[in-house]
Amino acid sequence: MKTETADVIIIGGGIQGCATAWNLAKDGVSCIVLEKDHVARHASGVNAGGVRRLGRHLAEVPLSRRASEIWPQLDEWLEADTGFHASRQIKVAESEADIATLKKRVASVQALGFEHEELIDQQQLRSLLPAISPHCLGGIVVEGDGSAIPYKATSAFARAATAQGARIVEDCTVTGITRDGDSWKVSTAQQSFAGRVIVNCAGAWGHKIAELLGDNIPLQPQAPMLLITQRMPIFMEGVVGATSRPLSFKQFENGTVLVGGGYRGQAYPDRNYASVNTTELAKCANNARTIFPLMNQARINRSWAGIEGVTPDQIPVLGAGSKPNTFHAFGFSAHGFQMGPVTGETLARLIQGKPLSYSIEPFRYDRFDTGVSSEFSSHPLL
Repeated sequence: MKTETADVIIIGGGIQGCATAWNLAKDGVSCIVLEKDHVARHASGVNAGGVRRLGRHLAEVPLSRRASEIWPQLDEWLEADTGFHASRQIKVAESEADIATLKKRVASVQALGFEHEELIDQQQLRSLLPAISPHCLGGIVVEGDGSAIPYKATSAFARAATAQGARIVEDCTVTGITRDGDSWKVSTAQQSFAGRVIVNCAGAWGHKIAELLGDNIPLQPQAPMLLITQRMPIFMEGVVGATSRPLSFKQFENGTVLVGGGYRGQAYPDRNYASVNTTELAKCANNARTIFPLMNQARINRSWAGIEGVTPDQIPVLGAGSKPNTFHAFGFSAHGFQMGPVTGETLARLIQGKPLSYSIEPFRYDRFDTGVSSEFSSHPLL
């Protein structure tokens, strides 16, 4: 069987894998991306496209800030349209209890030295979102957050990586990984690949690749759902979430409204398939109508679900594995799109022995062996 070689073999053609390939290739490091389907087939191509610092797990804040510096430059760097649009993201408070929760949140972020999250009162909220329900009392805003088009952005990284000399092999399922001297040999149905370094960016299948590398990492495949409406008159700008209910809400320039935020369909990773749960989707729609009453007039155009991998603590596994020259980047738990560019930068620097300006210690692959709860949650952290 033919064996193709490169310095680095990357498993997974989502935004994490393609961003890693681009960062390595532009530094002159040869790499091959192996994707079992096609680039952006799963979570990286069908998510809501949120580009946010707002509401990040505190461990993610430094990386998310770095990602926010990268996103505005990507169209120029990649010579492509990622669909990125900077506006703002807002988390809405519906009660005094929500206000108290958000005040505590902002204080915890500021205690780390970050000032991007700003509390706003009811008047400020209504000035930013005139169509908001009158019962909403305030919120948090992050100016400069926004959104991008997932399939466009991931594909842009893939094309830019290829232009720099990376090779992307699609329809190529990994069947085995073995150590061969100082190299790793990756087996597929078509051929074999060999490289000094292995990078696992396999998304909802990341724990399976980790097992082949000798690392036991808990991961639960889930199926986040989204719906999009027919066109409506423009009534808002930015992306809106809620404090005490699952919601991700934005309106595109053409008037369509995208709604998601935490309700799950059914994931069938072994069948490469996810289905929509209409009962849960109705809850998603009702949340949108509660926050924006004019959504009572909306007509749903279509809905879908993607497959994402969720870790017990809902933050990713990112960094070196237990074996020499192995790295993991998966388990982004339905909020990894914004961090794709910084993940690629991080892995490229680690592989090349370059220092990082932020800590990735909270994302260690073995943290679940130290008493961290293995209970999974279906809703994102505040």
